Amino acid sequence: MAKVNIKPLADRVLVQPMAAETKTASGIIIPETAKEKPQKGKVVAVGPGTKDYEVTVKVGDTVLYGKFSGTELKLDGGDYLMMRESDIFAIV
Repeated sequence: MAKVNIKPLADRVLVQPMAAETKTASGIIIPETAKEKPQKGKVVAVGPGTKDYEVTVKVGDTVLYGKFSGTELKLDGGDYLMMRESDIFAIV
């Protein structure tokens, strides 16, 4: 897991998306143009929450999030998504 020097504010979470699948379960190779954006990633930084809302995910969690969730960021040569914890559906 990458170590980034950023501290999200409030209930925001920084997620490093996992690589898109390159093969289907049956072994068919998916071309670059047909790959779906990943919807699974690793939490790399977490904000402190707000007085009304405590953040429940923690650094290192693998999470599922919505297809169009978050704002894409490039940090230290890596691709990340900054999103509110409410954009995260589940911890897996």
